[in-house]
Amino acid sequence: MGTRTRRTDSPSSDSEDGTFTKTAKREGDTVVQSSSSSHYEQIREQRMKENAERMQKLGLLNLSLKLKKPPRTFVRKIASPTNQSERRSSRLMTVPPVDYTFKLPKAQYQEKSSSKRKKEVVIYIAEGTKPEVYTEEHEKLLGDCETDWELFVDGYDEDGDRIYDPTKGEKCHQCRRTTVSQMTNCNKCELPQGMLCGDCLYTRYGENVTEADFNLNWTCPSCRGICNCNICRRKNGWMPTGNIYNKVTKLGFKSVAHYLIKTRRLGKNMEGSDAENDVAQEMLETSPDSTLTGQIRTRRAFRS
Repeated sequence: MGTRTRRTDSPSSDSEDGTFTKTAKREGDTVVQSSSSSHYEQIREQRMKENAERMQKLGLLNLSLKLKKPPRTFVRKIASPTNQSERRSSRLMTVPPVDYTFKLPKAQYQEKSSSKRKKEVVIYIAEGTKPEVYTEEHEKLLGDCETDWELFVDGYDEDGDRIYDPTKGEKCHQCRRTTVSQMTNCNKCELPQGMLCGDCLYTRYGENVTEADFNLNWTCPSCRGICNCNICRRKNGWMPTGNIYNKVTKLGFKSVAHYLIKTRRLGKNMEGSDAENDVAQEMLETSPDSTLTGQIRTRRAFRS
């Protein structure tokens, strides 16, 4: 028969570095078994337990659950009902469906749309220290042109940007910009106030700079007393008009000067936009001067 060995386990003993050993004894020899558990891990587990208890006392766990976003709800879209019924009897198959939508007659619709367009054009110029009034003599001094001036071409590069040159360029009295472009020369004052670029002369006074340079009797708007630049208007006690060229052309006026003089004539007592629309309608019917001779062509319009 073989001999039976008896195994006795001795209690574990802790060491200084945090590891503890467990010994197993046999008859004749002693076997030492060690299971390592570092001191750092024990401290870490203790801290985690303390932090969890502290968060539980402060109620942070419940608060974090409240801060979570609610689940996203999907709303099912329901198709809007159509005017036509999906199910029709055999008796109504040959009959066209009835359209219950209300439509204005064509004449009333055009009248309503035209009146709406007229109301959209609103020109506001602040009141100055002196009343702005013109006479019939001022209206006679308004200029005209036989050919249209092409805007945003003279003095612009191929990309449609203005060419500024303080050395070779000349300053326009109206826009106060020093550019390389064709300028007018007043045959009366021969001063810088008589120099206007082609775009300003056409939009503000309805004249062509090329025709003005060939006219030996041409005088500048300042000498005629109809200049509407910011400096001249403030000298007269009037406020600047701003960029209103597009609005005055919609009302049927040839330029800003035509709009100012013909709507502020002495004795007509016109106030508000209704009076301006009446004057524009009258000009379109009686005066060929006020109509646009052609569509304004610009280089920027062709850029896309």
